[in-house]
Amino acid sequence: MEYHTGRLIDHVHLVVKDLDASKRFYKAAISAVKPDVRINESDRHLQIDELYISQGEPLSHIHLSFQAKDRDAVTAFYDAAMAAGGRDNGAPGERDYHPGYYGAFVYDPDGNNIEATFHGPSTRSAEAVVITAT
Repeated sequence: MEYHTGRLIDHVHLVVKDLDASKRFYKAAISAVKPDVRINESDRHLQIDELYISQGEPLSHIHLSFQAKDRDAVTAFYDAAMAAGGRDNGAPGERDYHPGYYGAFVYDPDGNNIEATFHGPSTRSAEAVVITAT
C-alpha cells in the first residue's frame, strides 16, 4: 500500500485566542515529533514549517495530524503536549483506520484536535520538499 503525504498543503493557518499558550503547546508538541524543524516567531505569530499561528477572531477549529517517525515519537508528542497544556483526546495506541496506524490525540488550548501519527515502517521518496526561489 502506498500513501502520499506532504504534497497537498502549502501551509495551515491557525487563529488562536492566546498566542503565548499556543506557542508553549505547539513548540513542545512539535519538538517531540520533529526536533529538527525550523521555528520562526515574533510577538504576533509562530511559524513552524507549514504551520502558521496568530492570535485573533474567529478562532480556527480543525483536526491536524503531525507525522511521527515511530511509535516512540507519538508517545513523546502526547506526553509533551499534555505537559504543555493539552487535554487528552486519545492516548497513544493502535487505531483501526488502516493496518499499522498508531496515533495519539490531544486538544490544544483552543480545542483543536491535534494528533501525531505513525503509519508503520515505510520508505520515503524524500525527507522534505525543498523550494528555492529563482
